[in-house]
Amino acid sequence: MNSTSPVSECFVKPHHSTQDSTQLCHLTPWDLAMLSVHYIQKGLLFKKPQNQPQNFTQNLLHDLKHSLSLTLIHFYPLAGRLVTHQTQDPPSYSVSVDCVNSPGAKFIHATVDLTVSDILSPVDVPPIVQSFFDHDRAVSHDGHHVSLLTIKVTELIDGVFIGCSMNHSLADGTSYWNFFNAWSKIFQSHSQSKFKGEQDVDVANISHKPIHKRWFPQGCGPIINLPFKHHDEFVCRFEAPKLRERIFHFSAESIAKLKAKANQESNTTKISSFQSLSALVWRCITRARRLPHDRKTSCKLAMNNRSRMEPPLPPEYFGNVLHAVSAAMTAGELLEHDLGWAAWKIHLAVVNHNNGVTLEFLKEWLKSPVIYQHARFFEPASVMMGSSPRFNMYGNEFGMGKAVAVLSGYANKFDGKVTSYPGREGGGSVDLEMCLFPDSMCALESDQEFMNAVSVSN
Repeated sequence: MNSTSPVSECFVKPHHSTQDSTQLCHLTPWDLAMLSVHYIQKGLLFKKPQNQPQNFTQNLLHDLKHSLSLTLIHFYPLAGRLVTHQTQDPPSYSVSVDCVNSPGAKFIHATVDLTVSDILSPVDVPPIVQSFFDHDRAVSHDGHHVSLLTIKVTELIDGVFIGCSMNHSLADGTSYWNFFNAWSKIFQSHSQSKFKGEQDVDVANISHKPIHKRWFPQGCGPIINLPFKHHDEFVCRFEAPKLRERIFHFSAESIAKLKAKANQESNTTKISSFQSLSALVWRCITRARRLPHDRKTSCKLAMNNRSRMEPPLPPEYFGNVLHAVSAAMTAGELLEHDLGWAAWKIHLAVVNHNNGVTLEFLKEWLKSPVIYQHARFFEPASVMMGSSPRFNMYGNEFGMGKAVAVLSGYANKFDGKVTSYPGREGGGSVDLEMCLFPDSMCALESDQEFMNAVSVSN
């Protein structure tokens, strides 16, 4: 695999501190459960302007750093480092975020001798994309000695990739894209102010400010003591096997047909578009894997708990409010029934996940804390639907127009991991980034039911 060539790196701190940013930021059970999983790694690929102004790259890097420092005023925990307080007898291990004693978020500039077409033309996502991100194979606990946020800007021959690596103990997908959206808006405001020759005193203002007051179950927190003497007891390094990674595109029309089919077969109108698409993916991957008839298989969906809490947590809540719901059965049952039957099982798993279920999970977690690990949390025959096509990814602009693609790094990938993105044309279209063993991917590419639903694929 080729790799990027580093040009420079530095650290970026919040433009100024606030009263809140001088306090320790404590972690909730949802946050602590993520200590052994990889950083979130997502990024946007842009084409350079056709008529590049002089010093284009130099000006872009300056504006990205400056707008990042303004954004970190609001997202100050991302400029911090993890700290641990522990005792040996009885054993306890508490982790929080020190927002003061840190060099800040990391910013890297690199180059690569490739074009946008070199990245997007191959059938599979090129392995070089993994080098577009910092913190390769790092887990969240590593945030004690490495940055909690790194922005890596990779300059291609005719494009720019902006890759963001964010510690998963601080943020879930909702928080991640809230940060990216705020950074984009501040960048655009700064650019407009600079164009007009104005001072950007108020450029740091954003309409949806993150909420950093952590939510804890009643009678719990803000300090949670994990029953460990050393992080080696719960940190486990995960190395992905050889996988093929490919992005499949589903148009809004194709997904509407899937939804209509699933609802008709289940004699209902309640099954959603994404539940229908997930059922298709689950059935087709299971068939491609050629699993034994009696082998248990499951379809897991990453769920945002914010709206399911009572009272609900606001969308701006910054942290992890993440849970995975699961529909499970044998491979034989799944393939003997139709799409609608599988979609209905997924629908029930989603609608039955409510405030009571969430609180019960947290109650049990506090009795016996579990730190998620890939090898234990995801069954080999499962499908995991991560991220969401509802996230605003293509609305992020940094002076180069709309991104041409959303891509991800090495992090949190395994056989059966499916990451959902909105399609670039919008309108309800969806891109699915799918990771499978090579023989399973080949079988999926020959699966008539699946490929008939695919509109355009990279």
